[in-house]
Amino acid sequence: MSAGVEGKLDVLDPQDQARFEQLVLPHLDAAFNLSRWLMHGRADAEDVAQEAMLRAFRFFRGFHGGDARAWLLQIVRNTCYTWLEKNRSVDLTTEFNEELHPQPSVSPETLAIAGDNRERLTRALEELPVRFREVLILRELEGCSYKEIAAITSVPIGTVMSALARARQRLQRVLTQPPVQQKQAAETGGRP
Repeated sequence: MSAGVEGKLDVLDPQDQARFEQLVLPHLDAAFNLSRWLMHGRADAEDVAQEAMLRAFRFFRGFHGGDARAWLLQIVRNTCYTWLEKNRSVDLTTEFNEELHPQPSVSPETLAIAGDNRERLTRALEELPVRFREVLILRELEGCSYKEIAAITSVPIGTVMSALARARQRLQRVLTQPPVQQKQAAETGGRP
């Protein structure tokens, strides 16, 4: 770390440092978890989560109470999107069009053959557009309320609720695809 960065990090007085450790550090796992799901790679997720924690530390004086977890996760989310915009040519607003990819009916036998549920769920989540994946992760894995998700993503609660409903529907469609189609979709990035 350069001397300039170290100087910026030492701006909190001991009392603020103690508050930061008490209020923000307990949410480090949630920060990494959100970063991992948005970034698609452990190394990038670790780098982005670390950068987000540095930002949180640097700007902790601007935190005047409230939900520290939502505040931190908003910083993580913004840091992820900033990194993705700079380093990947992925259009974050593009969504999968279900009409172009009709979903066949599946039988219980096909679902039983699908294999390891956790691996299937992970693959299915990774196939979702990043905006849907983030609301599912925040709600289902991190246990955030609609209000917290709205604060983290800077969108109205109604938008959070509709995005969550659409994300759950999309996840269900992906999970009910026969295994052969799941593999083909994963290999082509969801394209026909």
